Amino acid sequence: MKRIQIPGVQLASTQLVMGTGGDAYHPDHMDHVTRLSDAYFELGGNTFDSAHQYEGSEEALGRWLEKRNIRDRVVILTKGAHPDDGNPGPRVSAKYIKEDLMDSLDRLRIKYVDMYALHRDDVTVPVGEVIETLNQALRDGHVRTIGASNWTLSRVMEANQYAADNNLKGFAFTSPNFSLAKPLEPHWPGCVSADESFCRWHENNQIPLLAWSSQAGGFFSGRFSPDNRDNEDMVRVYYSDENWERLKRARQLAGKKDVTPIQIALAYVLHQRFPTFALIGPEKVEEMKSSFAGAEIALSPTELAWLDLKTNDSIFDKE
Repeated sequence: MKRIQIPGVQLASTQLVMGTGGDAYHPDHMDHVTRLSDAYFELGGNTFDSAHQYEGSEEALGRWLEKRNIRDRVVILTKGAHPDDGNPGPRVSAKYIKEDLMDSLDRLRIKYVDMYALHRDDVTVPVGEVIETLNQALRDGHVRTIGASNWTLSRVMEANQYAADNNLKGFAFTSPNFSLAKPLEPHWPGCVSADESFCRWHENNQIPLLAWSSQAGGFFSGRFSPDNRDNEDMVRVYYSDENWERLKRARQLAGKKDVTPIQIALAYVLHQRFPTFALIGPEKVEEMKSSFAGAEIALSPTELAWLDLKTNDSIFDKE
């Protein structure tokens, strides 16, 4: 499993990041949490993604960490400043960032998080307030590096420019939605997907991108087809002629490599021209093993371009 060093983090992080946002990753289901977390760690994974907003996730991860006593062998990413379910208004402010961070540390039962990201943005809040607050958390030792999840490229650039102008630390990573299937609209309000300009910025600056929904909610799993419209969210977000063509090509390439289409989709995320990580959310150990196998698939630049409809030249004609 390839590991990539994120600035400010002591350990290099595995490209597959274990997501803990599922309903079953909860203190009420610690047998399930332990089984999945143990399997991920034993397969070679070392980076966990959580959030203040994921009910029970941080507590469950904290219990597992304490039981296994491996804090110095893992990288922990958590996120804050997400609207509360009971109060859906924006919470991107110095007050809420501080409160969420300290809550997260208590729930995780740790003294610091390796990576801390803002889960949402509020464009009415000046970037200076955000960067100043996060830099205080860095100085206090509660955070090792900072990033942004679901921030637009323009806001990320503005924040990093403020940091550079004021001799402060800027965002060392981003965590938008990114996958082979391109969304027609955000899955949830306030979510951001990395488009071509976002990816070019990452390529030019070589700043890591941690992709959530890296396998497009299972779009490449075989469970979906143009005639099957039972899942309204999937229809709304991913049902397009272009994505069906991407699925068709993923199937063709999977057949050539003797793997599965969803493994091809995962490999696509991990083979960009800038550092990438894929957040995965397996519900079973078998699904996790499939993701680890997918991470080992090699894709050429030609295959990447073909998968993403950048060229119509068949890669199979070049045998």
